[in-house]
Amino acid sequence: MATKQKDPAELTVEEKLKNLYQLQTMLSEIDKIKTLRGELPLEVQDLEDEIEGLTTRIEKIQNEIVELKREIADRRAAIENANAAIAKYKEQMDNVRNNREYDSLNKEIEFQQLDVELNQKKIREAEEAIRMKTDELAQSSENVTERRTDLDIKKSELDEIISETKAEEEKLRERSKSLEAQIEPRLLAAFKRIRRNSRNGLGIVYVQRDACGGCFNKIPPQRQLDIRMRKKIIVCEYCGRIMIDSELAGVKIEKPAAEKPKRSARRTAKNTTEEE
Repeated sequence: MATKQKDPAELTVEEKLKNLYQLQTMLSEIDKIKTLRGELPLEVQDLEDEIEGLTTRIEKIQNEIVELKREIADRRAAIENANAAIAKYKEQMDNVRNNREYDSLNKEIEFQQLDVELNQKKIREAEEAIRMKTDELAQSSENVTERRTDLDIKKSELDEIISETKAEEEKLRERSKSLEAQIEPRLLAAFKRIRRNSRNGLGIVYVQRDACGGCFNKIPPQRQLDIRMRKKIIVCEYCGRIMIDSELAGVKIEKPAAEKPKRSARRTAKNTTEEE
């Protein structure tokens, strides 16, 4: 028959601390796996973002080239229309009846010629812009090819690491979720908040050499005694991490060997005199 799981709120402080430390141990192992992956996930994301940006840029350049070509076609059509108008006006000049009609036609011809020159200038500018954008397009396409090659390499490295650690990470995550269910929600939320705010991801630490195992600030003897008593949840007054004694954490700490008291030179000299 399955044992009924105890309500997290009914657990003793000692049991809560033990569960928290076990959870911390598993989460630290998951952090190590993430560290093993290093910056690869971020590098992959950066490359994907860069490729997306370059692809958008390429599409924009292609659209600009299409627009420039359309503009060139329109201006060439305008030049043909202007030349046709010039030919028509020149033909009409042969049948003018007075100087006024002649001057009017001459002005129309000059206007159409200016329009031809303007369109020719705009065509040259558009063709130059197309050449520049074609070069830019080629460079962007080359960059995309290079980035995609880099991305394939990075993804391959990341997939290899993930495949090696996936089973272990999933096992740790399942066990951590099971442990989280045994921890009071408020305490669990506080623990996770402390973990997020600490650089090394430690939310609960044990006392080491009379100091906090997280920030290494000295802990007063009375507070150390309270931690060993396991009657209430105690946090470090400097870094805010939850404190646990090393014995409950299952960590054996070797105490430094006590130094033998040195005999003073005066005492030694006195003893020598008495013997004489």
